[in-house]
Amino acid sequence: MFKRDFGTQFTGWSFIMAALLLFFGWVLSPHHIGEYIVFDDFAAVGENVWFWIWMYRIHIFGWVTMGISLFALVSITSRNQRVLMLPGAGMVIIGTFTLAIAAAYFYNHGAWGVGQTAGMSSAEIEEFMEKLLFTNQYVTCFIRFGRIFSGVGLIILGAGFLKWDMFHKALTWFTILLGLVAMCIILFIPDNFEIYKPVFYVKVVWLLAMGITLLVRGINLTEASA
Repeated sequence: MFKRDFGTQFTGWSFIMAALLLFFGWVLSPHHIGEYIVFDDFAAVGENVWFWIWMYRIHIFGWVTMGISLFALVSITSRNQRVLMLPGAGMVIIGTFTLAIAAAYFYNHGAWGVGQTAGMSSAEIEEFMEKLLFTNQYVTCFIRFGRIFSGVGLIILGAGFLKWDMFHKALTWFTILLGLVAMCIILFIPDNFEIYKPVFYVKVVWLLAMGITLLVRGINLTEASA
């Protein structure tokens, strides 16, 4: 029996809002910072700093809204189903907020660095960037762990979808494969920001698919196979 009520409607719209905020905040941004901040980022951000700031705010709220949607998804499942749903969603939420923290660092330091580096000599700029190196390494670590935590969580979440037949099989296997790919890229491929980029867009598609499915079809909460 598929359930469609206020809970599924709220959860569905939360997934869709997360997808839209993440996607448009990223795509409309006039400049993208890579795995860490480099000096050229400050010059690029400074060309349109306020628009860049607002796009980053929208993007960060996308991660936050994704966390909200996953909390809501767990809340509408039954107690028995939560044995997989809660740890799965929990891991994705931990990964999501780790990514949000990393994005917040880039947002804060990107805007702050525009003013700090204005008028600096080459030697002063080099010294300034050396001071950021330690923090840059921490943030790169946050990004990698945020991605792999999310991947682990998606696999567990997909296992919950599969066990209780909560969604269409295509969406269920999409969830599992997305988590597996996210994990394998981080585990087996050396640091390469470009290789992981497509996974972000696939995650946006997954969020949209989850949201639309919840709004149109609802969620199967039958526990006959538990």
